[in-house]
Amino acid sequence: MELILKYFPDLTSQQQAQFRQLQPLYNEWNEKINVISRKDIDQLYERHVLHSLGIAKVVSFKPDSSILDVGTGGGFPGIPLAIMFPECQFHLVDSIGKKIKVVQEVSSALGLTNVQAEQNRAEKLQETYDFVVSRAVTQLKEFHSWVRYKINKHYNNSLKNGIIALKGGDLKQELQEANLKHRIYPLSNYFEEEFFETKKVIYVAV
Repeated sequence: MELILKYFPDLTSQQQAQFRQLQPLYNEWNEKINVISRKDIDQLYERHVLHSLGIAKVVSFKPDSSILDVGTGGGFPGIPLAIMFPECQFHLVDSIGKKIKVVQEVSSALGLTNVQAEQNRAEKLQETYDFVVSRAVTQLKEFHSWVRYKINKHYNNSLKNGIIALKGGDLKQELQEANLKHRIYPLSNYFEEEFFETKKVIYVAV
């Protein structure tokens, strides 16, 4: 929790309480349904929560923004972002029902009224959103084809509406194949921990 306050010192008392609850909640649910690798659960705040909040260093979503988290898994990056931006609406989807069960239970325990979680595929959704976020879901070219029509055209944020993806490693070939106009935000510019040396936020306006 100290790690989150190190980079986000202006959290409200409610936000701090919600972030503190994440470790015991995920410990409990990971015993029942393995949504976080055993070696990572002890690094929850660095490798999952702070990593998710890398998006919040790139854009501060304005109230009433709508964000779709595709392939949310156990709720990342959607749940940390929903805590950070309580006046925004988050729709978290994953094709695996047991993972969505965890997301629903964690969201309920945290009292997050701005999170809707459902088992579904992005291609089947009818709604449109300001942003689509993801973390290590698939290659950007394929991901773009799934969600390009899910993004609305009326924007109100510092970034135009589009895709914001958390990725790691050497992305040169993936970005060349995607052939999309993009911006790269290295998370090492914001976080000093070694884990973030190869982690990046990729933004694509749609």
